[in-house]
Amino acid sequence: MNWQQNGNPHSQTFILRWPPSGFRVFPDYAYDMEGQYKLIQKMGAAGLSVPPVHWLETDASVTGAPLYIMERVAGWVPSDFPPYHIDGPLFGANDDDKASVWWSIIQALADIHTLDWHGAGLDFLGVPKDGIEFMQKQIAYYEEVFALNVEPLPEILQSTRDWLLKNALAPKHLSLCWGDARLGNVIIKDFKVAAVLDWEMACIGDPESDLGWFAHMDWATSVGRSDKPFPRMSGLPEMSETIKRYEEMTGRTVENLHYYEVFATWRMAILFTRIEQDEQYIAKSGNAKGHITWTHFEKLKSMLNL
Repeated sequence: MNWQQNGNPHSQTFILRWPPSGFRVFPDYAYDMEGQYKLIQKMGAAGLSVPPVHWLETDASVTGAPLYIMERVAGWVPSDFPPYHIDGPLFGANDDDKASVWWSIIQALADIHTLDWHGAGLDFLGVPKDGIEFMQKQIAYYEEVFALNVEPLPEILQSTRDWLLKNALAPKHLSLCWGDARLGNVIIKDFKVAAVLDWEMACIGDPESDLGWFAHMDWATSVGRSDKPFPRMSGLPEMSETIKRYEEMTGRTVENLHYYEVFATWRMAILFTRIEQDEQYIAKSGNAKGHITWTHFEKLKSMLNL
């Protein structure tokens, strides 16, 4: 964008964010541009690594949809297509730089989880009551997501849902949760996190849910791929070491990683069933329905001994 201000020329690159115009994975209300803008603005004010946001437009009659505008942060993003495990700047980096990226992301996650979310004014995200309400609401939400398919819930997903409810525990800590904690949602500069992206699934809840998602998504982009799986990239720290370092960063003990990795696998399987409803995706990918979910179904069977 180029403009004149007080007679002086200015130039800056911005990113415009608005809801998808075509197929939507989530219910319409999930694409809350005003809520995302407010969240990112408050996180930035609290010192978290997020892109600065500048403008919000809630009147859809102006541009066709609500939107917000944020600064473009310089750097690169670990790729999903092709996965960072086989290509891209991270794959081509030396082991020290790979570790630098990894630990920088874990530090960003620790910063998110130890933020005083109440003091930062994030109560508007909804605060779970004591007990297992966090998981009850999460499971109900993803059941609502699946219901958009107008199909019966597959038996493995139903069994996992029942297991998740039966084994749910009250969180020891309520934290700001990123919701989509993975390498593909950060901007990297000089092998450090420059900005954390994609806050559509953010909530107040159990921070270990982010750890489960982070572990699962690293699996899903390597050995867990449904098509042409490959080994995890060498040079990245293992999850056992990652959890130990996270505990040191936060001063908290991780106790329920298995539970939340089951939850992450269940979540992603449900999201994949939604993606498979997108006719453009099916046509472009050449995948038949059920192709991208099968590794998740098998992982759930293995984790739950089903």
